[in-house]
Amino acid sequence: MFEDIEFSLMPEEEVDFMSMFSIDEEEDVLVKENFPETLPLLALKNTVLFPGVIIPITVGRDKSIKAINKAYKGDRFIGVLSQMDMEIEHPDADDLYPVGAIAKIVKMLKLPDGTLTAILQGKKRFRLKNMIRTEPMLEGSIELLDEKGDPNSIELEAAIQAIMERAEQIIKLSPHIPSEANMMFKGINNKAFKINFVASNLRVDVPAKQEILMVDDLYEKAQIVLKHMDGELQLLKIKDKLENKVRGDIEKQQKEYFLNQQLKTIQEELGQNPQANELAEFIKRAKDKNWGEAIQKVFDKEINKIKRINPQVAEYSVMMNWVETMLDLPWGEYTEDNFDLNNVKKVLDSDHFGLEKVKERILEHLAVLKLKGDMKAPILCLVGPPGVGKTSLGKSIAKALDRKYVRMSLGGLSDESEIRGHRKTYIGAMPGRIIKSLRKAKSSNPVFILDEIDKVGKDFRGDPSSALLEVLDPEQNTTFFDNYLDLEYDLSKVLFIATSNSLNTIQPALLDRMEILQVSGYSIEEKIEIAKRHLIPESLEEHGLKKEQVVINDSAMMKIVSEYTKESGVRSLKRQVDAVMRHYAKKVAMEEEYEKELKPKYIREILGPQKFSNELYTEAQVPGVAVGLAWTSVGGDILFIETSLSKGKGGMTLTGNLGDVMKESASTAFSFIKAQSNLIGLKPEDFEGRDLHIHVPEGAIPKDGPSAGITMMTAIASVFTGKPIKSHLAMTGEITLRGKVLPVGGIKEKILAAKRAGMKEIILCKENKKHVDEIESTYIEGLEFHYVDRMEEVLNIALGVNKF
Repeated sequence: MFEDIEFSLMPEEEVDFMSMFSIDEEEDVLVKENFPETLPLLALKNTVLFPGVIIPITVGRDKSIKAINKAYKGDRFIGVLSQMDMEIEHPDADDLYPVGAIAKIVKMLKLPDGTLTAILQGKKRFRLKNMIRTEPMLEGSIELLDEKGDPNSIELEAAIQAIMERAEQIIKLSPHIPSEANMMFKGINNKAFKINFVASNLRVDVPAKQEILMVDDLYEKAQIVLKHMDGELQLLKIKDKLENKVRGDIEKQQKEYFLNQQLKTIQEELGQNPQANELAEFIKRAKDKNWGEAIQKVFDKEINKIKRINPQVAEYSVMMNWVETMLDLPWGEYTEDNFDLNNVKKVLDSDHFGLEKVKERILEHLAVLKLKGDMKAPILCLVGPPGVGKTSLGKSIAKALDRKYVRMSLGGLSDESEIRGHRKTYIGAMPGRIIKSLRKAKSSNPVFILDEIDKVGKDFRGDPSSALLEVLDPEQNTTFFDNYLDLEYDLSKVLFIATSNSLNTIQPALLDRMEILQVSGYSIEEKIEIAKRHLIPESLEEHGLKKEQVVINDSAMMKIVSEYTKESGVRSLKRQVDAVMRHYAKKVAMEEEYEKELKPKYIREILGPQKFSNELYTEAQVPGVAVGLAWTSVGGDILFIETSLSKGKGGMTLTGNLGDVMKESASTAFSFIKAQSNLIGLKPEDFEGRDLHIHVPEGAIPKDGPSAGITMMTAIASVFTGKPIKSHLAMTGEITLRGKVLPVGGIKEKILAAKRAGMKEIILCKENKKHVDEIESTYIEGLEFHYVDRMEEVLNIALGVNKF
């Protein structure tokens, strides 16, 4: 609005640039004059003339020149109409809008090239009634149009005020419009002229302006103008916001550049150059690095690049970070191992009770290293239930070997870049966690714990377990490639120890690269010993108590372990011990009298009611209920198999959230019993007319595996014969249709679970005897084992059946 506007009326015409304006005496502009009924007509291409407004035009078309000359020689009035299509060279009545404005030729000037320049002043609106002729110029008869509506109405006054406010804002937001324009606009008193003046200067196309011109009612016309002004104002506000933002950013950059240049000049005057000094320090540190010639060449190349780069660009900081990472890495730097094997064994034994296999494997590795002087480190994987000390064992190994200790949790890791790193071309790129951990450890042969390797994820960002294949392969990890370094790094001296609760979710190729060491759960006796050696002293120190202030005897600890915990590890036991210590800490802090020795009778007062009971497992069961042994990721557990009979057609129903393998075991057991019904004194017709229902309690927990096969078979035989199964008897083993009993896994955890539950006899496959022999005899004292090969033997032990 109120800007210099270009009017190219014909293709061959030149363009004048002149501000649209109104004359000072606007009242005189719109006074009634006597206009002729016929007028020569002038067609305008890209603008609309409004009454009261003056516009300059340059005329070059022959018909237009003749119309201007005729009007100028006469009364100087000419009809001005806008073309519907500006591409038409010789318009007729159908090509022109029917409503236009009568204009008075204020001034005319002939140019040497034959064109005319004229200044037209809009006078009054008219409608073209008839085109009288089109040659040699356009001429037509007209009908005058008056403005309608009450010029003194409140609505029109409000609309005019709104237009003035919008105009003031537009002028303020347009820096190329002089501030005098606002004063000039406020000086216009005629409302119709004010509306026409604004409409002429709107940044809208010809059809939109023509629409305003054709409206008769002043208030309606003011509303249309106001609508267009709102649109233009919003556009200017957005434009102003963007310009201010860009201007602020540029000013900030210019300020920073100016200050940096000043700082650089001051530093040069003082003989200082931080960038050069930093690079010199890096080069000096690089000379002491024990890396190969190939790595030195890459490093020198990057240093030379940095010297040529402006410190203000983003790439400079990226390259400097890369150089710093390279220098911080322990290239060829190793800690010296402690080869005093007796001392190593002593440290391992003092920190962890049990875990003999793992300790033995570490001592074997050190023995070979001591004799040979150099060997690739083994990749160990400790598999066992939570809370048995897998992670803390890694820390003890590092302490025993005098090596640095690094732990990296892999639980929930799903981005391959966390292992291999990001390419350094990206802003904010970082090396992988393997390299970052070595940088932090400042040693190339630490004990590196890969915690929870069975919980590595996988998504669209890659497969971290596949990236670990290179890390954990002794044949490949001598040249581990990190994307950030873009170089190979030797990991062969790192002692990697992975921990896992289960092997089922580990990728087979990754599993093949690791040496699996099973870490079994603890027996009650082991837990009591661990509590005495580690948990109680640690808890005393954590709670600010002295050894003589609290005494927990073995009988009290036995009660805590058996009645308040049910786990393979000792985490829950640690929480119970802490609860006891808090109770005594309160007594000491409040200076109350108390008995220092914790006796079993006081435990209920401190820890509350008994949480776990063995009576459920040891009480005599009704026929059809058998006790099985199960292995889970958190250790061994007791599993009930319940069966019942009802009238039906001889079918079988399975409930308890069972997996496919367990369902197949149930079907196999039922088929065997029906086929060998004579073993339990039944006839084939005894199975007809009765449906069998097998249920495994705790239905919310998914269950699967073949180890409940003999338990299901025994429970089915029990319910059909009506004989209860021998009390205090648990069993585990897989079955076949031929009557064979097959071995299963997790024997130690299952036996410890049976011992915790108060079982006295356990039925196992003969091939599992070797696993029982590995368990220390004191931990299975009081248990009687029955090793079987056939299912008939199982029925004989459990039900007293001797018909085979």
